[in-house]
Amino acid sequence: MRASPRRLVPLATLALLVGCADTPRPVDSAATPVASTTPAAPPPVPTPSVTRSPARYDKALHDELVAMLRRDQADREGRPQAESDQARTARLKEIVAAHGWPTIDLVGEDGEDAAWAIAQHSDFDLAFQERAVELLRAAVAAGQASPGNLAYLEDRVAVAKGEPQVYGTQVRCGPDGPVPATPIRDEAGVDGRRAGAGLPSFAAYLAEMAAICAEGG
Repeated sequence: MRASPRRLVPLATLALLVGCADTPRPVDSAATPVASTTPAAPPPVPTPSVTRSPARYDKALHDELVAMLRRDQADREGRPQAESDQARTARLKEIVAAHGWPTIDLVGEDGEDAAWAIAQHSDFDLAFQERAVELLRAAVAAGQASPGNLAYLEDRVAVAKGEPQVYGTQVRCGPDGPVPATPIRDEAGVDGRRAGAGLPSFAAYLAEMAAICAEGG
């Protein structure tokens, strides 16, 4: 079962924004995490093989990931959960250590989306996000994960490191609307890269974000 390169990421607009203000604020391009306390010593990053996922669909694992995502989104909608971002990340690390990246064959498209969203919200553990990018990149190359998910996570890591983005997925709400959180590398070619990842044009994305920024203001 292969991932369509044109499959858009439904979570990218599920919890996008915390609102606009006079000072630019980060837009959750799926999504800005709720403030949380960083643990003193995050668990070590696993180093699994990316190809260990069995071919058989694992419904129990799928259901667990989707349920984790529901709790993640409830947190971001202002409904605090007993489970923290750190706890969800710790569990995703265990899953990755056991299976490699949760692939589409293993957990379905929505299960893979859920794993990505949890990694996307693991901002307190950049080392794990960087490892997740490696695993996700290999899964995308095998047709087993969403290229759009990879684009968002690659940009998330770049912004966290203060580096230019590749796809322009991470934007902030400024006084005049959304702006990239960090510069976009080769901005003239960004639409081609976005199209390759199954994402809309940068102009269309900014228009969508502008509407969300206005609502959040």
